[in-house]
Amino acid sequence: MDTYADLVFVGGRVLTVDAEFSVASALAVTGGTISAVGGRDDVAPLVGPATRVVDLRGATLLPGINDSHLHGCAFGMATPPLSLDLGHPAVTSLADVAGAVRDAVGRAPAGQWITGHGWDTGYLDECLSDPARLPSRHDLDAVSPDHPVVLYSFSGHATWVNSRALELIGVDRHTVAPPGGAIVADAAGEPTGLLHEGAQALVQNALPPLSRQERTDAIRSTLATLARLGVTSYTEPGLGPGGDGIMRGALGEETLDVYRELLAGGELTARVGVLVLPTGMAGTAEEFARALDALDTSHGTDPRRLAVHGVKIFGDGIVPNKTAWMHEPYVGGGCGSLCVGGETDAERIAEIGAMIRHAHARGHQLGVHVTGDRAIDAVADAFAEAAAGHPRPDARHYVIHGDFLTAHSMKVLAAHGFGVNMNPTIKWTVADMEEEFVGAGRSAYAWPYRDAIDAGVRVASGSDAPVTHPDWRQGVATMVLRESKATGRVSGPEQRIGLAEAIRTYTIDAAWQDFADDWKGSLEPGKVADLCVVDGDLLAADPHDIPRMPVVLTVVDGRVVHDTLRD
Repeated sequence: MDTYADLVFVGGRVLTVDAEFSVASALAVTGGTISAVGGRDDVAPLVGPATRVVDLRGATLLPGINDSHLHGCAFGMATPPLSLDLGHPAVTSLADVAGAVRDAVGRAPAGQWITGHGWDTGYLDECLSDPARLPSRHDLDAVSPDHPVVLYSFSGHATWVNSRALELIGVDRHTVAPPGGAIVADAAGEPTGLLHEGAQALVQNALPPLSRQERTDAIRSTLATLARLGVTSYTEPGLGPGGDGIMRGALGEETLDVYRELLAGGELTARVGVLVLPTGMAGTAEEFARALDALDTSHGTDPRRLAVHGVKIFGDGIVPNKTAWMHEPYVGGGCGSLCVGGETDAERIAEIGAMIRHAHARGHQLGVHVTGDRAIDAVADAFAEAAAGHPRPDARHYVIHGDFLTAHSMKVLAAHGFGVNMNPTIKWTVADMEEEFVGAGRSAYAWPYRDAIDAGVRVASGSDAPVTHPDWRQGVATMVLRESKATGRVSGPEQRIGLAEAIRTYTIDAAWQDFADDWKGSLEPGKVADLCVVDGDLLAADPHDIPRMPVVLTVVDGRVVHDTLRD
């Protein structure tokens, strides 16, 4: 035998995720590539003196997970020790948040900004007891009168600050919110300390930008977490000038340079695809075109490890802020709107259409953040119009989030070979809370996996970390069960999908989004050896148990990056 395998797996279930979702029992890896898939007899000739033979002992080997919407640098910055953990269950009340801030103040030098991430009114006792009760600067002032405090919501679409921070950034009752943003005020007209959407830039611009080292440390932290979770690829959705004001520039253009440095140093232990973000919210088509044309969208040295796939646009906001653009009003009124430039709905539709046409004509893939049903319809129609005006083979545009994807949009997307990127772990997180904004029927429908797949739309899944933890196991369980995090109540059982379909959204269909389904995303000879091993039989497991099944081995391009089998 001229070439022996580096790794051989036997004695388990090998989920190939090929067209038939075939299940094998053995697999071999040679030089970073899958060299054989089948049974023990198929891999035995490849075993040499230096081959590592892994007895899976009933464990499940599947393609490396591709989290197709994950803010890598921002996730690292949003997790300890770089930020306070204010998500559930770390905190369960506004009092808990205040306690965490008090402790941080006790450790911080005078005047240092206190930062935290992850608060969610759907899991804070005071807000649950009284839906009108929202976080306020007064909750923070008592524990931090002198240190400015900035706390990011789990969604990334709201920021909570104290009075000292408002003073430093110059926000008072007379301040006009930037276009596409809101400064929440109390009955007396005074700022409450909540900044929504584009208004968050007011505090972001006052914070010192992340240093190169901070960005590097954040991404390294993220890569280590992802390796432990079996994630071998992810999409960093929005790095560029439009991200300079988000989380101290975590989504800024300099972050892409850090990724290039990590790749050059051999430290990039996951494949990264990037959407560039030319402008932030409320930009005009003219500004967008000028910024996009000035951007460097080159891949770097190895496009299979770091690639710029396309362009991101913000279309609207999110449901909990009532900034997603909906056909029917929210509970309590209002329909939201598109968040691009323009004074009327018609003007905004024209603006986002012009942005999409410009990027499409220049050969870029488009990922557009849209959550409301009316916004999704507008974007899907704009995709179709751009494709008709400038035919391109296989553009693979997609809507990001697609919470309330309509039958019309599904038909348009499927007809043109476009996709949707959904977020099952967000569904799990907000299923109960959303009823107060859109009612029981629309809340149950949100993230319509079953309808989208049945309509022929290519569906990929992502965590949107740091919005949720990048745990695909919880995502798979949610797609299969449609149960909520807070109560376990079923939300939209008619939108459940099967286990095989759920796994595809994190593997081969996510690879499709990356223009890479011909070389990754399934376990077939000739494809790259990106692997995830889960302890136990994933196919036979109760879906409720899947989130607790340990990831015991992760392989990227044939290189082991996480291994507890040898512990």
